[in-house]
Amino acid sequence: QVQLMEAGGGLVQPGGSHRVSCEIIGGHCSPTSIGWYRWAPAMQRELVAEIDRFGTRVFAEAVKGRFSISRDVKVVYLEMDDLKSEDTGVYYCNVKGWYLGDRYLELWGQGARVTVSS
Repeated sequence: QVQLMEAGGGLVQPGGSHRVSCEIIGGHCSPTSIGWYRWAPAMQRELVAEIDRFGTRVFAEAVKGRFSISRDVKVVYLEMDDLKSEDTGVYYCNVKGWYLGDRYLELWGQGARVTVSS
């Protein structure tokens, strides 16, 4: 059994920094890629950042130079810097990988709401 647990939602002032995390709970999971998506009011889901099993990272143009993604064993982080009001949204982590060695799965976190406002 594998599930994702997110943490780090909150209120942040414009120009501030913030971090959200996603913990992979349960064993026997070997992720091939982990991504962060966000939903904003009246907007489609957007891929914000992704890291694959080799450490290769991709970012949305809107967050390049401001956001970073990293992984530490079972926890994945999204570090956000110089936050803007348009970064407001619910952030979801997504994991694609192998379970029990021969099963491929895709999991979603429950979402962390980040509000950027003065």
